[in-house]
Amino acid sequence: MATLHLMVGLPCSGKSTLAQQLEQELPALRLTTDEWHIRLFGQDAEAPEHDARHSLMEALLWSIARRALELGTNVILDFGFWAREEREDYRARAKQLGASSEIHFLDVPEDELLRRLVRRNAQPSPMDFYIPEAMMKPWFAIFQKPTSDELERRA
Repeated sequence: MATLHLMVGLPCSGKSTLAQQLEQELPALRLTTDEWHIRLFGQDAEAPEHDARHSLMEALLWSIARRALELGTNVILDFGFWAREEREDYRARAKQLGASSEIHFLDVPEDELLRRLVRRNAQPSPMDFYIPEAMMKPWFAIFQKPTSDELERRA
């Protein structure tokens, strides 16, 4: 049975690094929204079109993930999944396809996330968004940490 792996956490929590490790260990098809988004649209995190573009990328990557799961391939969605409702939606999609699902939550304290953000912004990468600190701080209040029942693997 294929498994859908959801990478959950805020920027700079280590989601993509863990996703890359899991990609090799499981093995699995890794789909990281930011990598695709940046290749197509560049560093547009502060652009008015960013959120709409990001939603389009997630929809496109889900269509690839869906087919891979149907074929029996493990999939890692490295989207962040900040809201419980979104996590539950994707888990339900996996279940409809006969796949199990698992959440990988990286719980990093806010002060450490900000330290990592400063370091990341100082050393730009073509695969990571430049995110101003002022943009990230409000996200702490929006992010919904997974509950213990969410962290259980679901068949």
